[in-house]
Amino acid sequence: MVKQSRLVMVGNGMAGVRALEELLKIAPDLYDITVFGAEPHPNYNRILLSPVLAGEQTLEEIVLNDWSWYADHHITLHAGCTVTHVDRTRRTVHGVAQDGRTVEAPYDRLILATGSNPFMLPIPGRELPGVLAYRDIADTQAMIDAAASYKHAVVIGGGLLGLEAANGLMKRGMQVTVVHAGEWLMERQLDDVAGKLLQQSLAERGMQFLMQAQTQELVAGGDGRVAAVRFKDGSEVPAQLVVMAVGIRPNTALAEQMHLHVNRGIVVSDTLQTVTDPRIYAVGECAAHRGIAYGLVAPLFEQGKVLANHLAEWGIGRYQGSLTSTKLKVTGIDLFSAGDFQGGEGTEEIVLSDPHAEGGGVYKKLVLKDDRLVGACLYGDTVDGSWYFKLLRDGRSVADIRDRLMFGESHLGDAGHQGQNKAAAMADSDEVCGCNGVTKGQICKAIKDKGLFTLDEVRKHTKASASCGSCTGLVEQILMATAGGDYSATPKTKPVCACTDHGHQAVREAIRTHRLLTVDGVFRFLEWKTPNGCATCRPAVNYYLISTWPKEARDDPQSRFINERSHANIQKDGTYSVVPRMWGGETSAAELRRIADVVDKYQIPTVKVTGGQRIDLLGVKKEDLVNVWRDIGMPCGHAYAKALRTVKTCVGSEWCRMGTQDSTQLGKDLEHAFVGMYAPHKVKFAVSGCPRNCAESGIKDVGIIGVDSGWEMYVAGNGGIKTEVAQFFTKLKTAEEVLEYTGAFMQLYRLEGWYLERTVHFVARVGLDYVKRRVLQDAPGRQALWRELQDALAGEPDPWFEFEPAAVDRRQFIPITPIPA
Repeated sequence: MVKQSRLVMVGNGMAGVRALEELLKIAPDLYDITVFGAEPHPNYNRILLSPVLAGEQTLEEIVLNDWSWYADHHITLHAGCTVTHVDRTRRTVHGVAQDGRTVEAPYDRLILATGSNPFMLPIPGRELPGVLAYRDIADTQAMIDAAASYKHAVVIGGGLLGLEAANGLMKRGMQVTVVHAGEWLMERQLDDVAGKLLQQSLAERGMQFLMQAQTQELVAGGDGRVAAVRFKDGSEVPAQLVVMAVGIRPNTALAEQMHLHVNRGIVVSDTLQTVTDPRIYAVGECAAHRGIAYGLVAPLFEQGKVLANHLAEWGIGRYQGSLTSTKLKVTGIDLFSAGDFQGGEGTEEIVLSDPHAEGGGVYKKLVLKDDRLVGACLYGDTVDGSWYFKLLRDGRSVADIRDRLMFGESHLGDAGHQGQNKAAAMADSDEVCGCNGVTKGQICKAIKDKGLFTLDEVRKHTKASASCGSCTGLVEQILMATAGGDYSATPKTKPVCACTDHGHQAVREAIRTHRLLTVDGVFRFLEWKTPNGCATCRPAVNYYLISTWPKEARDDPQSRFINERSHANIQKDGTYSVVPRMWGGETSAAELRRIADVVDKYQIPTVKVTGGQRIDLLGVKKEDLVNVWRDIGMPCGHAYAKALRTVKTCVGSEWCRMGTQDSTQLGKDLEHAFVGMYAPHKVKFAVSGCPRNCAESGIKDVGIIGVDSGWEMYVAGNGGIKTEVAQFFTKLKTAEEVLEYTGAFMQLYRLEGWYLERTVHFVARVGLDYVKRRVLQDAPGRQALWRELQDALAGEPDPWFEFEPAAVDRRQFIPITPIPA
């Protein structure tokens, strides 16, 4: 057996690990690979730290290569290990682990993938507590922690990273001021018009800006933490958190210590070998190729392919540099730029500008020189960015299409007038994912050959949309066109989770057809891959059981989330919130007195009026929950549950001179009728007494609006992260009809909705016409659904008072007392 060469890589980031992935594709057994990573994490997508900061994704969701990937490829990973020096004579890497151990690894080939360091302004106060860069998981977590305790944040730097940090901190509840030295935001990616449109849009969302401001120093408060940012004009802004996002510098410290040639980065040849030592390679943000250190993902991945090619001893790849484009989504706003988008002498500009267009405006600028496209800047509408980049890269004349160039590829000739989307008009050779260099043809081939059905599967097999995510919509178009049309095989159903190959519908049908009554029984019958399931499938199966067989199947509390087991919402400090039910939003002096007494007795720190017209007691200790419920003496509000939460009402005709119907009474009737109704997801109703819609009925799962002739019913609205307006369903004359039609719709959703599927997504999946056929056009079926729901809810116990019938384990509320030694 031939002894493997030893390959060591310093750095465990996206560029370096991509190079290893490419190497393993073409020469999986050539090297014994060791990786040193300074962070105690596997390789993750650094681009997606912003969604983590904003609370939209978790750290686990942005991991690109988990721990098992390293083990499966026999890679030795020293995570959390800092390389202190490299002995080039003995060809040995020396590092120190987090626990102080020294680690050594000999090499035959060495890759330096040390990335870059954030630049910190050399101003007084930069070492104060509360002053951070924004570069890695530790920085992100520090910002999340600060947002939980402090109010005022200043982000220095109005580039992409600074704006993403500011947006994330705003979503965490902080008041954020962006300080930028330039005249407009993101001046490296946008011209002045687009930059100012972006600033206007962000300002409308509450972000504050100080433009052309020169930071002089960071001022400490009495506790030693940063308290303010002072500018050269003497003005100050409060800041309990300061994030510096003013640029990056290649991390060349180790290379300089090794006496490698460094100039704007570690200088490399076209094969990514250092010019000093051919056994040593550099890749990613730390490398300088032909005088350029690249910071975008796409060129770094191109470097990785060439490096892998050379390490595999094929010797045919050369890195010639990259023509880069920037396609980004900044706080939900699409941006694209490429080439010389600023223009100048000898160039012409074609401009389209509509600052008042829906979604924050549209701006497009194309820069031409000698009848060739040399630059583009797009704001708001970037669908043709990849086509413009192809024209720019190919250098072809656009003289014959100049009059239609601004309107995009779909407006050339007859294309675009046959109902085709962007994906259908693309050639197989057209690039879809610039970050990973993936073409439409490669995606289509993977979908057909491997039977891919979901976006996650396409990402896993092709890497398309797995980096910055800006091409996600285009990848989904290709997936739908290929799997839904040209693809001849029957698309497979997305499974409930990795524990099974069965989808939600198959599980529901098996429970109904074979009268399955327990979670374990479902697992056995459907031959679950794991004997006990997981946190994804157990709650889903438990819900399907109790909704299908409400009197026969027994609710399994251990298959519910912690909030539903404790019947209160757990907060980030480990305490709970208690929200008693107030029918239709009404309360009384007696109830308010009891609430006040409970707050004083149990020293509850916060009392909050909710958007659902309830009162929330925040900061209740778990051991006090039972006593708090007892002393309040009000029904459970189910604010923690996948169930009916609230029925929001206006005062209606009883008090309001505009009211046409008694909305408060109908709201109370609805809430009494549906209290304790568990569903695939949380459910919210609203009843407004007139078309002025003060109860916001238009964004609820069921919205009722009073009119002169009776009531209008709306369904499938959503007021969450992505607001969805409810759809008009029907007109009804009486309150009794409202109860019946609402009950039938809810029971249909309960029986056919998939777990964690809101009504808006349920209706989108099955179609509003289907729902109307079942509820509006089939009167006997509607009445049967309503009776089924009434039977299911009859005798439903209140979990705050009827512990045994509600399967509430009271032992969970007993504090654990340590046994003395």
